[in-house]
Amino acid sequence: MTRTAIAVATLLATIAIPANAQDMTAPQYPETQRDDVVETFFGEQVADPYRWLEEDVRNSEDVAKWVTQQNRVTDAYLEQLPARPWFNTRIGELYDYERFSVPVERGGRYFYTSNSGLQNQSPLYVRDGLNGVPRLLLDPNQWAEDGATALSDWVPSPDGSKLLYSVQDGGSDWRILRVLDVTTGEQFGGDIRWAKFTGLAWVGEEGFLYSRFPEPEEGEDFQALNLDQAVYFHELGTDQSADSQIYATPDHPERNHVAQTSDDGRWVILTSSTGTDARHEVHVVDLSVRETRGWRPQPLVTGFENSWSLIDSVGSRLFFVTNTDAPLYRVLSIDMDNPSAGWSELIAERDQPIAGASMIGDRLVIQYLEDASSSAYVYTLGGEMVREIEFTGLGSAGGFYGSPDSNETFYSFTSFNRPATIYRYDVTTGETSEFAAPDISFDPDDFVVEQQFYESKDGTRVPMFIVRRADIAASGDAVPTLLYGYGGFDISLTPGFSPSRMAWVEAGGAYAVANLRGGGEYGKAWHDAGRRANKQNVFDDFISAGEYLIAQGITPEDGLAIQGGSNGGLLVGAVVNQRPDLFAAGNAAVGVMDMLRFDQWTAGRYWVDDYGYPDREEDWRILRAYSPLHNIQSGAQYPALLVTTADTDDRVVPGHSFKYTAALQAEELGDRPQLIRIETRAGHGSGKPTDKAIAEAADILSFLGYWTGLKVGE
Repeated sequence: MTRTAIAVATLLATIAIPANAQDMTAPQYPETQRDDVVETFFGEQVADPYRWLEEDVRNSEDVAKWVTQQNRVTDAYLEQLPARPWFNTRIGELYDYERFSVPVERGGRYFYTSNSGLQNQSPLYVRDGLNGVPRLLLDPNQWAEDGATALSDWVPSPDGSKLLYSVQDGGSDWRILRVLDVTTGEQFGGDIRWAKFTGLAWVGEEGFLYSRFPEPEEGEDFQALNLDQAVYFHELGTDQSADSQIYATPDHPERNHVAQTSDDGRWVILTSSTGTDARHEVHVVDLSVRETRGWRPQPLVTGFENSWSLIDSVGSRLFFVTNTDAPLYRVLSIDMDNPSAGWSELIAERDQPIAGASMIGDRLVIQYLEDASSSAYVYTLGGEMVREIEFTGLGSAGGFYGSPDSNETFYSFTSFNRPATIYRYDVTTGETSEFAAPDISFDPDDFVVEQQFYESKDGTRVPMFIVRRADIAASGDAVPTLLYGYGGFDISLTPGFSPSRMAWVEAGGAYAVANLRGGGEYGKAWHDAGRRANKQNVFDDFISAGEYLIAQGITPEDGLAIQGGSNGGLLVGAVVNQRPDLFAAGNAAVGVMDMLRFDQWTAGRYWVDDYGYPDREEDWRILRAYSPLHNIQSGAQYPALLVTTADTDDRVVPGHSFKYTAALQAEELGDRPQLIRIETRAGHGSGKPTDKAIAEAADILSFLGYWTGLKVGE
């Protein structure tokens, strides 16, 4: 037997089925207050009886009571699931391996995070020299008793003597910024607060640039709209109140602004956007003349028409990736000593979209997506291809950080059956060597990762990854299948390792990821085909994926579960309303469920680029037609649904999930349960401690497994 088979067999032999796990149909739900709120939109009256559930749980006793009651019912239900102990144990074992981030080198020091396995947060280490002894620099596990305070972004200063980092508390999008002396471990000055959606950009060794919003009114920090973002300069050793505002657009409070600095420290690039679309304006500051001219941002790109992303600079020459006249992106450069000469094309658009670009030594590393899997190529600064970087199979590469002063870079490579391995790469010689490889408790070769293509409703060819145990794939048996999707915001779903999904596959299920329209897998056209008036294409793609899995005998008709988070939670809610017969169970995580009011809170206003404007009739009618909250089919037989959210989610506020669950529970939807699991001290997903991630995954998978017939523990 393989290591995987032995581990699974041992665990299965130790599970005892709870004696009370007999009737798992819908429990008695708590009674939810209904108000008589009715609004008229474009001649149509829309009831909103659960609007009171939009209130912040920290500020409303009624909402807090509702949360407590719902969690009590859900917890009691989940405790009866027979596979829950197995999933909890096995997911924990699969998490328990040492993992590393991609190192960043500055001043001969190498910075990276490393988790021994089950640490709630990953500590940050530094080495003096590549082969130096690792030294603990920051341990976020010491920051909070519940492990819910996380190290977010971090950037060493140019000479490696200091570390600028951000702290995320309870999963919130707000960040606290701090600076550490790398040698002594002491903090420079006080905390910087109210930073959000910010870059971290050093200006020499004297200070840094960051983006922040005005401090919200008391009690509104988790719900108020995010407006008036501005870029500030903080000088080390001074109080935040002395920070200089470098760039803002008070006449356009909806605009966002993020600062970057070039590796040589000469240029500041200020990139502005108005929403989630990759449509930017770019301003440039020449720091070499700051002492005489001040900051003085100068416009480089105006109009918010295309995507512009800085790669780096060499002297007066700036390098960008853009989709200007190239929907799949190309590389351009401009000489700031002679900007009137215009842009020069270095690397033309290819048949695959560019997914990332960096400058290492005198080379460019360009990453592409080829059918949602990574490829990468090395080019000269003149745009000539040098070589392809070889990867092993279908997977995702990331990293490739570096500078024009060094030929060394690092990258990670992962797939559904392979946790990330970190590699060192020399762009001059093409030599690759392992920096850190995981020691795992299963054999990757026991699992098969395939990519198949299916036709959507309108004939569009859509790719889908399918992961199964090798013995199941060889037998052709139909098994319970978990189908995951997102389909929005130009975001690509690429292969990556997940301990929880691996546990599902080990237990005998199949895991599928559909690369729906609305994502970025095939560039701008693929994104455009799945947003605003075309949003129904996303739902059709997902429904067609489910039908394909059944038709191909990968899953039985009563064995399909679906899952998605955020925009993917919206996806789950919408397709369940449209095809409740197709799915046995679903998990809608931190979803956007009220499409008529999503723009009322925090970052929701940004999403109009993908969804449209609820205050415009044409958009409103499209949103009204698929909004999960407003299209529940009373009297239909619904799949078992577990809605998951968190009280500190200030990206998609939990009121979306609260209202949606209350509406589900108020209708006649058959015998299967419609439950909500509400995490405390957690947000939209990032920064979640390992123990909470394991517990949540065990709850979700045991729920989905029960209703799809996965026979774990039985």
